[in-house]
Amino acid sequence: MSSTDTNGGDEPEKTNINIRLTEAFLEDIDATWADEGYNSRSEFIREALRDAVRHPDLTRESWKEIAAVEHARRTGEPESFSREEILADDE
Repeated sequence: MSSTDTNGGDEPEKTNINIRLTEAFLEDIDATWADEGYNSRSEFIREALRDAVRHPDLTRESWKEIAAVEHARRTGEPESFSREEILADDE
């Protein structure tokens, strides 16, 4: 189900959607969005979805590589992990 929220003005109409996530995944999202400088969980999720739509040619493996390099840069850790470590699925 969805509902439409009209704000008037110059903002486009927004529609609410419902998604099902595990509690653990939602906790991961909540632990991340504020640290990454987002104002809300919704803003964080919207940006992740925009990235996926804007860059459909990037595979999950590509995104993992980008995330690993970004994490190393932010934390100051050396980028000493192998491609296999980056691509390992930790779910």
